[in-house]
Amino acid sequence: MDFDVIITGCGPTGATLAAELRLHDVRVLVLEKETKPKSFVRIVGLHARSLELMAMRGLLDRLHEHGRQRPAGGFFAAIAKPAPKDLDTAHAYLLGIPQPVIERLLEEHATGLGAQVRRGCAVTAFEQDDEGVTVELATGERLRTRYLVGCDGARSTVRKLLGVGFPGEPSRTDTLMGELGVTASREEIAAKVAEVSEIHKPFWLRPFGEGVYSVVVPADGVSDRAEPPTLEDFQDRLRAIAGTDFGVHSPRWLSRFGDATRLADRYRVGRVLLAGDAAHIHPPTGGQGLNLGVQDAFNLGWKLAAEIRGWAPEALLDTYQAERHPVAADVLDNTRAQMELQSTEPGARAVRRLLTELMDFDEVNRHLIAKIAAIDLRYDFGEGPDLLGRRLRDIDVKQGRLYDLLRRGRGLLLDRTERLTTAGWSDRVDHVADPTAALDVPCVLLRPDGHVAWIGDDQRDLDAHLTRWFGE
Repeated sequence: MDFDVIITGCGPTGATLAAELRLHDVRVLVLEKETKPKSFVRIVGLHARSLELMAMRGLLDRLHEHGRQRPAGGFFAAIAKPAPKDLDTAHAYLLGIPQPVIERLLEEHATGLGAQVRRGCAVTAFEQDDEGVTVELATGERLRTRYLVGCDGARSTVRKLLGVGFPGEPSRTDTLMGELGVTASREEIAAKVAEVSEIHKPFWLRPFGEGVYSVVVPADGVSDRAEPPTLEDFQDRLRAIAGTDFGVHSPRWLSRFGDATRLADRYRVGRVLLAGDAAHIHPPTGGQGLNLGVQDAFNLGWKLAAEIRGWAPEALLDTYQAERHPVAADVLDNTRAQMELQSTEPGARAVRRLLTELMDFDEVNRHLIAKIAAIDLRYDFGEGPDLLGRRLRDIDVKQGRLYDLLRRGRGLLLDRTERLTTAGWSDRVDHVADPTAALDVPCVLLRPDGHVAWIGDDQRDLDAHLTRWFGE
């Protein structure tokens, strides 16, 4: 067997998954069909849950060096409301960061842990059997792996070859997005955007500095997004909608996106799995796409590693789809709702006005922002306290911060009683006895992705849950 896992696609999802697997000494190869990383400087946003996961692996400080923080408010359907108070996270902000930078940092993290990355390698076919998958490249080279994971985007070759359905809705509208130089004054831009955005959603010009703006404007119909728009397209649409093109010039990058919304029927067929945009696509409103894919990778990585290392409980790998498929379905629904709220139809505008009023209630605002930031997520682990199945925020422990204890991608027993043990699972679960930990419960067992798998103080009950999640 050449490799334990081959991943197609070295975007954020693929690179994150490769790193998670390498934490468990899994032999990983990432195949990327593009010969060079992206060159255009598109700004993407990391929401609170993704920031928490990056903190768990010691990556957050490096990301902060290249990113810009902004308040965690105004995301839902671009309704301008302040950030909710006291969100249940130590990272209650959005981190805007250039996409090439985050992709480079995540790839460097993966290769630093020992993952191999090969560029200019397109997968054209594969066959799986009971023991592994044979992957064929465009060059004719054939590689053998125990598992194959498609992280190769919305037009995923792996998904198509696997024959997995991708039901949903095609695009009804297109939107132009880019970063361009602008010669109009800030005052003129602000006044015109305030006027036009009352009618057209989405529409904005947001300054980056040095005369460069993020520009978003509705396109004229739906077209092939494989063909990028031109500067003239932006100028024409700005003049048609705003009556001026604001003197846009010198684009850094230009693209278009639609509101296509699709979800794969299955995330796994035998030894082949899907993650990220290969498994789900939706409009970018709310900025959830990259985050959803990265969070897929954190959920899948330790489970696939457990299967390869031989200690996975029965059906552990199946919990990847059981947990992540409903999460994606919920994201698709909230982006559908947000797109409807951006319609220019009278009914949609009336609903938007009503929701804008309701978001003045902190509970409503908090609920919608927590949904987008993915900090309200609760996996179904059965009956138990509300904390069961949720992620635990970064709390104070005697060693410093909780998330610093999760950098190896292992499970963790945080034990305030100082009388429990993980002796039979010490090769895959760490034990921290700390009566001072800022917890309202005696003990918690955390999975490698930071979700609470057990709460209690009884050793026999703990052993049963250790077996459930971490094998015999």
